[in-house]
Amino acid sequence: MRISTSPRPQPTFVVVFLMTVILAGLCLEQVIHAHYGPLPKPSLQALPSSLVPLGTPVTVRCQGPPGVDLYRLEKLKSSQYFDYGVLSFSAMEKRFAGVYRCSYQNGSRWSLPSSQLELVATGVFTKPSLSAQPSAAVSPGMDVTLRCESQYGFDRFALYKEGDTGPYKRPEQWYLADFPITTVTAANSGTYRCYSFSSSSPYLWSAPSDPLELVVKGNSVTPSWLPTELPSSVTESSEAPGRLSPSLVNQGSTAESSRNITILPEASDPPAGPALQRYTEGNLVRICLGAVVLIFLVGILAEDWHSRRKPLRRRVRAAHRPLPPLPPRPQN
Repeated sequence: MRISTSPRPQPTFVVVFLMTVILAGLCLEQVIHAHYGPLPKPSLQALPSSLVPLGTPVTVRCQGPPGVDLYRLEKLKSSQYFDYGVLSFSAMEKRFAGVYRCSYQNGSRWSLPSSQLELVATGVFTKPSLSAQPSAAVSPGMDVTLRCESQYGFDRFALYKEGDTGPYKRPEQWYLADFPITTVTAANSGTYRCYSFSSSSPYLWSAPSDPLELVVKGNSVTPSWLPTELPSSVTESSEAPGRLSPSLVNQGSTAESSRNITILPEASDPPAGPALQRYTEGNLVRICLGAVVLIFLVGILAEDWHSRRKPLRRRVRAAHRPLPPLPPRPQN
């Protein structure tokens, strides 16, 4: 009789199989998310600037990928929305100021909403005054304070430097705000303007103050608090730019709004959006399937290599012993 040891189950193949299943599940999740999940958010900007003097034109543009089926541009905290990607105001009014955002639709899927755009109407109130203490001409390393002062009881002030992005806002005491610049450098040199407004109407600003030229003599490094990104120009001008293109007026607008709100026709783009999306999803499926097959083949090779390295198991034979003699037959 031969007695042989049963082979132990090797976990290599089982582990590889589980890893393959997990990877396939993750790939399938990514494909489903890419196909049914929300689309990337568009960009939203105001041209030429989000600071718009009363009576001057401005265009709000929502930009998504090529081949968008529908744009939705809305003004928050109101019931106004427009199913267009480009909205033009031929003459800025106080009622147009506010917060805007947009999204777009491809097929039955909507994109994530864009970042919010604050459209500010300027020139609503009398301009404040801007001064520098101790002087508008300082040496590097000195401290200077820019003071914005209004004759009205405003509690919000904004300081702009030409060539920088966004305002430097400060909630200060009534009628004035101080903007300190510590250890000034040559990069702080430039033209400054300030605005005043009320926290109860945060998108209705005063006219800009008269420009203040800050001169820092000598060479130095980067400034202490001023932003460094390049913005659209914030220089206010009372002259309106040239004519706008002929356009389609929103049917839901009133007669007065139709003279000031204009929907510009969007540029015709080739319908490459859905095709490009399907191409991306197809590549994702191919990459996932290739990775699954590769891991499965590596697992098979590892299992084969592991089985070849197993030592030959010895077979144990039972010792042959002589059989006991038969019992004698009983005699009758």
